[in-house]
Amino acid sequence: MININIPAFQKLLSSTRRAVDDYQMIREGERIAVGVSGGKDSMALLAALAGLSRFYPKKYEIVPIHLQAGFPGSDTSNIRELCDALHLDLIEVKTDIYEVVFEIRKEKSPCSLCANLRRGILYSTAKEHGCNTIALGHHFDDAVETLLMNLFIEGNLGCFSPVTYLDRMDVTMIRPLLYAKESELTRFINAAGIMPSPKLCPADGNTKREEFKQFLTLAEKRDPGVKERIFGAIERAGLDGFSVHPRGRKQ
Repeated sequence: MININIPAFQKLLSSTRRAVDDYQMIREGERIAVGVSGGKDSMALLAALAGLSRFYPKKYEIVPIHLQAGFPGSDTSNIRELCDALHLDLIEVKTDIYEVVFEIRKEKSPCSLCANLRRGILYSTAKEHGCNTIALGHHFDDAVETLLMNLFIEGNLGCFSPVTYLDRMDVTMIRPLLYAKESELTRFINAAGIMPSPKLCPADGNTKREEFKQFLTLAEKRDPGVKERIFGAIERAGLDGFSVHPRGRKQ
């Protein structure tokens, strides 16, 4: 049985509120779509935003959206269980992403195409349900990994932004878990009794991101605090909007 009222949740709420406040991620009265894949990050994000909505001074609504990619053996009962515990109505959208990426296109490097298809469907679904803001589950470790991937693979200093406004779609992407470490999310999920979805993607564990995750794990063991210093460098450089400031979006 799911129980989010645990000490680990208070820490998650604290880091989430700090990110939301620092980057002014939430406006009064808006509807926020939360992309829920079923992984621990998106499940923790959904719980955090639901918990924050109970006392945050700006009132907002949450609309959880799950895209059914069509992977064999997929099951959404765990996502529905969490939504029931949070008193939220889950929107499920059937897609043919698995068929397109792995059976029709037979992509050798499927992540980019899969991500593009997911984003497009998520954007349109969010808009259909009156949401102009979409929350994604990227966290502290994701930011550090993304910086190194851009540096080593592309030769660029870049990262995703805490807040991104997409003019063409009139949609704002926010990342409320920006200050939360992956280990903290894992502790919360386990302690709360939330069951993440199994990893069914054939490419899981064989991606460049996984390589950099392992690289950073080894670096952290050899030199504790290296991730903190890299994240701090991103902030001090104001890289891709990481300096704390009011977000630039249409009011």
